[in-house]
Amino acid sequence: MTSTASQRALDYLEQLPGTTFTKLYQQPSTALAIFRRMLPHLAKTLVMAILYMPTPLSVSDLETWVKPDHESLQARDRALSILQRLRILFDTHDAAGRAAYKLSDAFARSLRLALTGGGNHRSFGVPCSTPDKTPVSIDYLDTFARKQWEAILYYVVGSASAGLGAEVDISAGTKQLLQKGEFVAMRGRTAHITQAGFTFLLQEINAQIWTLLIVYLEVSSSLQMDPVDVLSFLFTLGSLELGISYSTSNLTPTQQQMLEDLADFGLVYRRTSDDAADRYYPTRLATTLTSDAPALPNASLTSTATGMTTGGAGGASAPQNEKGYIIVETNYRLYAYTSSPLPISILSLFATLHTRYPNLITAKITKSSIHAAITAGITSDQIITYLTTHAHPILRRQQPVLPPTVVDQIRLWQIEGERMTAWRGYLIRDVGSAEEYEKAVAYAEALGVLRKEFKAKGSFFVTRMDQMSGYFKAQAVRKREAIAQREAEARGGGGGAGRK
Repeated sequence: MTSTASQRALDYLEQLPGTTFTKLYQQPSTALAIFRRMLPHLAKTLVMAILYMPTPLSVSDLETWVKPDHESLQARDRALSILQRLRILFDTHDAAGRAAYKLSDAFARSLRLALTGGGNHRSFGVPCSTPDKTPVSIDYLDTFARKQWEAILYYVVGSASAGLGAEVDISAGTKQLLQKGEFVAMRGRTAHITQAGFTFLLQEINAQIWTLLIVYLEVSSSLQMDPVDVLSFLFTLGSLELGISYSTSNLTPTQQQMLEDLADFGLVYRRTSDDAADRYYPTRLATTLTSDAPALPNASLTSTATGMTTGGAGGASAPQNEKGYIIVETNYRLYAYTSSPLPISILSLFATLHTRYPNLITAKITKSSIHAAITAGITSDQIITYLTTHAHPILRRQQPVLPPTVVDQIRLWQIEGERMTAWRGYLIRDVGSAEEYEKAVAYAEALGVLRKEFKAKGSFFVTRMDQMSGYFKAQAVRKREAIAQREAEARGGGGGAGRK
């Protein structure tokens, strides 16, 4: 799972109530998927250290594992924050009354099952016991997934580029989902792309899939579906094997209902004939949901969008397992080795197209093209991220990937029309002592939510408050415990002196 996709999934998960996590963690496939793909390395180390411990891990013992330097403390705070936000780690006390950490019972039990095997949970799917009369190859599944996903992207891009269409028409339900996610907006009977739609298009495919699936999760309740079953099945799909048919016998009614929707997205292939209705095939889009592998093979956007893998002009061919099709020069010229209308239409959103060859597009990034993109809602950072993500392997051999002059100029062209940047967030002040203030700022910085510090005024601005709220509550509890301990010691000392 890419960092962007992982963050989107994390943002959705952390807003769920604790009871939902308890239900989710009943499935070993869910616990393993979250452990493998959503936790940083230090958090994984901490989980594995506590997993088979008979008693909680004291906070003081954890401190001895971490170097006292700033970077290590930041990594520790970030790991603890993610584990607590995902309801994996909880504050408790050990037998001696010291502050300690313990794992969620449901998560620990399911993770142990996933690692050691056993049980009859069948959360990793049930392969069909009988062979398919009409076997489906991996190449066929890749082609099916590509066509289905391209159809969604064509619909979003087509709302900005008239006449752009796909081989497959998407269902009415998928169109409504794109409207619910505000990727497109209906004006009369015509769909028009929105700023969120541009953001969606400029992401990697894995991040695009998770973005759409999160919208699907948010509307699942209104479709009479159990959100826990939906999320569990998505994590299960990420653990299945490509090219294997799985039985529908162990699926819940909600998950049975999901198969049709996921087939529209290209995540699942399922024939509707009577003799094949009890089996389904996960496509590569599904099996890479919790993986770092590319969602579609040999693709930066889609494999049909990349013509450079067959060898392009100027020796621009690249190994089949590398991705990227865009070359940007210091003179703002852009070369895209593609013949697909989809990436060409995306490039036309922020670059001026010049020439089209059978497998090559030449374009130029200009002030007017960037201003047009910014007016439509695309930001300079989105453009730079897209060009970097889809850069040709030739560019990836150098650092930085894109010419610095081009990157700086794109940002300057956006700044020309802006005098102020607004950020949603929270101003925190009156924290306490100087030491408590410094610790709070360091914690916010470790989480990546610190936007601006006003040290002279003793305040700072953060983009999110939920994690900081948990931090302040924990600090308040520790303060009360420290005060109670000092009072108890004082009473004990006073009583001893009186008896003496």
